[in-house]
Amino acid sequence: MARTSESLRAVQVVKRSVLPARRGLKTVLGPRRSLGVALAYDRAFGGFQHSIGPYRKEARRLTALGGAYAGQRCFIIGNGPSLNKLDLTPLRHEYTFGLNRFYLAFDRLGFSTSFLVCVNRLVWEQFADELLQQDSTKFAPWDERERLGHRSDTYFFRTTPRKVFRADPPRTGLFEGSTVTFVAMQLAYYLGFRVAILIGVDHAFKSQGEAHKVVVGGDVDHDHFDPRYFAGGVRWQLPDLAGSEQAYAAAGEAWEQDGRKILDATVGGKLKVFPKVEYETVLKGAV
Repeated sequence: MARTSESLRAVQVVKRSVLPARRGLKTVLGPRRSLGVALAYDRAFGGFQHSIGPYRKEARRLTALGGAYAGQRCFIIGNGPSLNKLDLTPLRHEYTFGLNRFYLAFDRLGFSTSFLVCVNRLVWEQFADELLQQDSTKFAPWDERERLGHRSDTYFFRTTPRKVFRADPPRTGLFEGSTVTFVAMQLAYYLGFRVAILIGVDHAFKSQGEAHKVVVGGDVDHDHFDPRYFAGGVRWQLPDLAGSEQAYAAAGEAWEQDGRKILDATVGGKLKVFPKVEYETVLKGAV
């Protein structure tokens, strides 16, 4: 009992020392009447988290990755059916971002993507074991840390509701932007890639309904490259194509302003935000 009381007193002392810092931020910034002020608040509080908050150790791990791939190119691989029209084996020697359940393609490809990004809670709830078995370096939301545990191959990022492109995830978190593809764009930017090529981002779904509505998959999934993807009773959320387009536009602007670019090599894709390029042309080294 004595040790418990001492522990409680110690925790209370820490809380008393931390709370003024949080109150101080609110006092200095006042009401968050503009996006600029809100972002300043986010960055200030992010600095607190980075230095002494509960996220500090993970933030420092993520900080170490900043700019690690400066000047390189990468491929961000969506999960649309158009992937089945491409020969993906040449990507073995490229830096690649797989999204959600793209690992279903690993066996037939004979390699794993460099990175595997998953932000959706339903995907982690249903497929965490499968995701964690993959050899790729993984990125997951901070909220999933208890489910996933501490792993050397997994990096956690905080998410934020601020609808802007984020260039410094350890301090400001990442905006989900209605699609994991947007999260991958922010991570690729932070890692320093000079160009990102999209493939499999079809931006078209046969399944229709209210954006973000949770539905249950049928016997066969016709919206993704693998019929098993969200089939057999899997719970998943219907896409928000309009919200995704807004996020993509923000990403394209951020990359362009820094002298970098996002290109779209998706076969027959409906997305019209990024410059189009032929997949075969990219493989020949023209980009």
